[in-house]
Amino acid sequence: QVQLVQSGGGLVQAGGSLRLSCAASGRTFSSYAVGWFRQAPGKEREFVSAVSSSGSSTYYGDSVKGRFTISRDNAKNTVSLQMNSLKPEDTAVYYCAADASSLRVRSVPHYWGQGTQVTVSS
Repeated sequence: QVQLVQSGGGLVQAGGSLRLSCAASGRTFSSYAVGWFRQAPGKEREFVSAVSSSGSSTYYGDSVKGRFTISRDNAKNTVSLQMNSLKPEDTAVYYCAADASSLRVRSVPHYWGQGTQVTVSS
């Protein structure tokens, strides 16, 4: 069982930066891959980024490549998403998620955080 608690997010102007964090409970956190998804109003959920359990592999959706960076600290049971050069189209509710599989975490992860709003004004 993994519980995910998100923090960060908020309102920022276009071109600005925000950092999202996902804190996990459980001593087996280092066994789980962690990902980020987002969902804007009226749109389908979109994969944003993921990191393997060890942190050695990272994955990004095409729309955020070069602007977002995912990282994890297994000693602190946290995963962060640094979002730079934000655009109005990045506005969405962002969710962190975890799964034992690095493949499944990018599509249908088992565990989900509570979601946090990111709003980018133009």
